[in-house]
Amino acid sequence: MSEKKKILLVEDDYDLCEEMKQFFAEDNQLSLAHIVHDGEEALAHIQDVDAVVLDLIIPQVDGISVLERVAQLPAAARPEMIVVSSFASDRVISTTMDLGARYFLRKPYSLVNLRRRILEVLEEDSRGLHVGQSISPLPSSRSIDEKITSVFLTVGIPAHIKGYHFLRYAIKLVMEDSTMINRITKELYPKVAEHFETTPSKVERAIRHAIEVAWTRGKIENINQLFGYQVYTKNEKPTNGEFIALVADKLSLEQSA
Repeated sequence: MSEKKKILLVEDDYDLCEEMKQFFAEDNQLSLAHIVHDGEEALAHIQDVDAVVLDLIIPQVDGISVLERVAQLPAAARPEMIVVSSFASDRVISTTMDLGARYFLRKPYSLVNLRRRILEVLEEDSRGLHVGQSISPLPSSRSIDEKITSVFLTVGIPAHIKGYHFLRYAIKLVMEDSTMINRITKELYPKVAEHFETTPSKVERAIRHAIEVAWTRGKIENINQLFGYQVYTKNEKPTNGEFIALVADKLSLEQSA
């Protein structure tokens, strides 16, 4: 059996630390070698491990500062950095990637998913990628939910509003059956409403609100960059159906690529 890869967890949520300790206790590929609760402690163990799971909001030295310090190390001495945080603005994600993070995982996250991402970045490095090189997960390795979350994050649709969840489900339905977008009022909204135990009219209004929030936040340049061409301007918002179809088409193409 090959030697287990050593993981450093940098996290000040003690309950989560205990949960992760139990989760990795019997793992046959990964060993949770160190658990620390602040940036100073983290830096003391950085070169002892293969990968680091780093929360950004930690005492003493914050996560961004830890990444900056790691980036100054010789390439061979840098572990793989997986960043986790509940604070996930476009600017923060971009900064962490620029500083060498290999993956950004938004809290709350599944420990099964975290383990998969750790193994992915370790496997990529073993195949010859330079340590510290930013990579994006292969589309096939990401769930549809993760891909939609990534789109919503870029577009600026916050997770706490109802339209976020309605939109996510509607997009998945259209990806399964593209013709449903032509029956949005008679079939799509009712299916979403049934799933969430609400009414079609509330679904329609909540989705409309989610799109308006994104446009109000001024994320138009992100939207156009995401789709690779000029989709809309600040003064022209898409209809619910147009937006759902746009995202569903993009993700379907990625799936088939």
